[in-house]
Amino acid sequence: MVTQDISARPAGRTAQRLYRGGQLLGGPAAALLTLVVLSSGLVPGYQMYTVGLAAVYGLIVLSISLLAGWTGIWSIGHPAMVAIGAYATAYGSSNGWGLAFTSVVAVVLCALLGGFLGFAGSRFSVLYVALLTLAFTLVTLEIIGAWKSVTGGDQGVPVETFETAFGDLVPSSDEVTYLAVGILGLAIAVSVFLRRTTIRMRMVAAKTHPLAGRSIGIAPELQSSLGFAISAGVAGLSGVLLALLSGFISPEGFSMVFAVNLIAATVLGGTGSVIGAVLGGAFLASAPTLASSLSIDQPYLIGGVLILTLLFLADGIVPTAGKLLRRFVPVTRALGRPALSISGPDLGDASGSDANVRADTAGAAMLTTEGLGVRFGGLQAVHDIDLRVGAGEVLAIIGPNGAGKTTFVNALCGLIGGGELVGTMELGGRPLNGVRATRRRSLGLGRTFQHAELFAELTVLENVSVVNRWERRADRDSALQVLASVGLADHVHRLPGELPFGLQKRVDLARAIAALAGNPRLMVLDEPFGGLDADERRTLAEHIRRLSDSGTSVVIIDHVLDDLFAVADRVVAFDFGELIADGTPDTVLQNRQVRDSYLGNIDTTLIAPDIDRTATPLISVRGIEHHYAGVRALSGIDLDVHAGGILGIVGANGAGKSTLGRILHGDLHSTGGTRTVNGTDALRLSLVPEGRALFRTLSVRENLEVAAYAAGISGRRLRTRLEELQHGLPERVRTRMNIPAGSLSGGEQQLVAIARALMADPEVLILDEPALGLSPAMVDEVYSQVNGLARRGITTILLDQSLARALESCSEVVVLRQGEVVARGNSGTPGFSRIAEAAYFGTEVPAHSGEVLVPEP
Repeated sequence: MVTQDISARPAGRTAQRLYRGGQLLGGPAAALLTLVVLSSGLVPGYQMYTVGLAAVYGLIVLSISLLAGWTGIWSIGHPAMVAIGAYATAYGSSNGWGLAFTSVVAVVLCALLGGFLGFAGSRFSVLYVALLTLAFTLVTLEIIGAWKSVTGGDQGVPVETFETAFGDLVPSSDEVTYLAVGILGLAIAVSVFLRRTTIRMRMVAAKTHPLAGRSIGIAPELQSSLGFAISAGVAGLSGVLLALLSGFISPEGFSMVFAVNLIAATVLGGTGSVIGAVLGGAFLASAPTLASSLSIDQPYLIGGVLILTLLFLADGIVPTAGKLLRRFVPVTRALGRPALSISGPDLGDASGSDANVRADTAGAAMLTTEGLGVRFGGLQAVHDIDLRVGAGEVLAIIGPNGAGKTTFVNALCGLIGGGELVGTMELGGRPLNGVRATRRRSLGLGRTFQHAELFAELTVLENVSVVNRWERRADRDSALQVLASVGLADHVHRLPGELPFGLQKRVDLARAIAALAGNPRLMVLDEPFGGLDADERRTLAEHIRRLSDSGTSVVIIDHVLDDLFAVADRVVAFDFGELIADGTPDTVLQNRQVRDSYLGNIDTTLIAPDIDRTATPLISVRGIEHHYAGVRALSGIDLDVHAGGILGIVGANGAGKSTLGRILHGDLHSTGGTRTVNGTDALRLSLVPEGRALFRTLSVRENLEVAAYAAGISGRRLRTRLEELQHGLPERVRTRMNIPAGSLSGGEQQLVAIARALMADPEVLILDEPALGLSPAMVDEVYSQVNGLARRGITTILLDQSLARALESCSEVVVLRQGEVVARGNSGTPGFSRIAEAAYFGTEVPAHSGEVLVPEP
C-alpha cells in the first residue's frame, strides 16, 4: 500500500478553487465591465468602432497565438479564414439566412479547411507549414477576385441587416461592438479552460516531442489538425464579426500586409499568451491613429515596434512582464497543488491476487519475434531476431553501442521511422506488424527513453496526465498516485527542466506506467539505470520487481550491469544487429564473443598526469552561488582550475555538477560570487554537455565544421583540423562522416561530440557525463582518449557521478553534495577514497588531513 498525503488542508483547497475560478471568469468579467463603460456613454461614439475592431482583432490574434503556442504552427493563412467568414456573412445577409446559421456555416467551413491544412502540414517543418498557409491565402484571394457573383470581385460586397431573436442587427452599429466584446470575453474564458485540459497538453506534447508522444498514443498529425481546426473556426467567427462591424467587405482588407500585421501583434503580446493576444489586438486597432499622431506610415510603426520587441522583449510584452513580476513578487506553484489525500495500491503492487500472477503465467509467451529485421537503406541494423519473453519475465538486452539494441525495441514500439521491417512480432498473441505506434499502447505496450524524452513545456503532473484523452478527476488522482509511488509527490507542479536528470527519468517511468494503467503487458525500458545514483537505481529496481510480480513483462536495455543483472531473469546479447547469446547473466558474460564485443580489452590502467598547483590558476571561482527559480543549485563554491591534468567533479544527480561546469565554462553567469579567467578573457574553453547536444540532422562532418566556423577556423586550417580529429574517431565513424549524427550509436555520438569540442583547439575541455549510456568497452575508449588529451596538454574537467571512475582516472577529485564542496583530494592521498565516499553519500565524514578538504557544514 502506498499512502501519500498531498496537502489535505481545506484552506488550501479553497484558495485553489478561488484562484482557478478567478482565472476562468477574468475574461467574461472584463468584457462585462467594458460593456458597462460603453453603454454608459463615457466612450465617444466615434471610438466605438475602434473598441469593436480591437475586440475582433484580439479574437483573431488569440486564434493565431494559441495555435503557435500549443501546436508550434505559425499560420499565414488566417486572413483567408477571416475572409471566408466575412464573405459567408455577406452572402447569408443577402439570402435571408439567420445570424446564428450564418455563423455556424462560417465556423464549420473554416474549421474543416483548417483541419485539412493542419493534417497536411503536420509532416513538414514550421517553414513549410508557413509556406503552405501562405499559398492557401493567395489561392483564396484569387478565388475572391474571380467569384464576382458572390464576392463582388475587386468592388467588394455590402453586408445587410440580420434578423435575430433580439431584433434586427444593423451592421456598423454599437450593438455589433457589444457583441464583439462579449464574444471575446467568452473566447478568453474558453481558452483559459482549455489550457487546463488534456486537449492543450496533448497538442503541446505532440509539438514538443512527437516520438515520445506516439509512444503514449498521441498522433502528432491529429493534434495539429485539431489545433488548426479550432483556431481556423475562431478566425472564421472573427470574420463574421468583422463583416458586421465594417458593413462592407473588399479583398484589400485580407492582403498579405494584414497577415504580417497579425503575426507582429502575436509576437508583440507574447505567443501563447491570452492577455497578450488582447493587447496585440488593441495595438492593431489603434495603430492607424497612433501612426497618424506620430506622422509616420503605419507599416513603419508596426515594423519598428516588432523589431524593438524582438530585440528587447523576445518573449513578448506580457510574458516578459510576468517574469519581472515573479522576480519581485514570488509566486509558487503550490497554489495549484491538489489538496487531497491519496491512499491506495501502487501501480504494479504485488499485493493480494496479483502476487501469484507471475507464477501462474510464467509459461505463457507475452512477446514473440520471429526473423525480425530492420534495414535502413544499405545498413542492416537488426537481423533475424528470434526471441520469446514470458509473462512477468524481466529480459535484459546488452551489447556494445551500435549493436542494434535500441533499433530492436523501436521496432517493437513501431518507431523505426523510414526503416524497412521484416519478420513478425506478437504481443499476447496479437500481431504487431502493421499496428500504428499510437495503437500499441492500447495493446499494453509502453516504453521509456534513454534520455527521458519529456514534454518540456508541461509540468511533471501534466507529463503523466497527458496519457489520457479526456482527463477526469479519477485520472488526475491516478496520475498523482503514480507520481507519489516514484517519489515525485513534491515535484508535481515543476517543469522537467527544473529537475535533475535522475528525477526526470522517474517522470519518464511514471508516464509509461500511467499509459498502461489497466492493461500492462510489456514495458520496454531504454537505459533506465543510466545517469542515476545508487539510491535512485535501488528505487528503480524495486519498481521493476513490482511490475514483474504483477505479471507485466519487462525488457531492459542498459550498461549498468550490476543493477541490470540484479533484476533480470534472463540476458540476451546483441552485436552487429544479431543475437549472439541468450541465458542467465553469469553464462552470458562467460561467452567469449560477448566479452570481446561488449566488455572490451582496452588497458584501463591509465595514470593521470599531475597538476602544477604552484602556477597561476587558469580559472578561479570564489563564493559561487546559483539558484534556479528560487531553488539553490550551488552555494559557497571556491575552486581553482590549474593547467594540465584531469580535474574530476563528482556527485549524485542534483549535486550541481552541470551547473558548476557551465559556470566554469562561462556560458552561465552565477547569481553570486566571482569567476576569474587568468587575468584575461582570451582563454579557449570547450564544453561537451550532458547528452552530447549534437545537431542530429546534420552529418558528422557538418557537426565538426559548424564548431570550426564558430571558432573562426576555415579554409586549409579547417581541412587540416578535420583530418587530425578524424584519426581519433572509430573506423565505423570515420567511414560514415556524411551520414546524420543522429543515426550513430550513443558511444559514437559521444566521440563525435568530443571531436566537435576539440575543433576550437581548446586549452580547457569540460566533459559532462561522458560515460552516460555507454557500454563498458566504449567507456574505456572514451576515458583512454580523455587521458591522451590531458597528456597533450589540454586541461580537462570531468563532470561525473561515478566516484570510483573519477578516482581511477583524475589527477584531482572534487566531491559535490547538495551544491557544496564536501571533499577534495586524489587517490594518492592516504584515506581520501574513504573520505570521498563518505562525503559523496552524506555519511559521517572522518577527520581530514593532508590534501583532503572537508568544508564546515
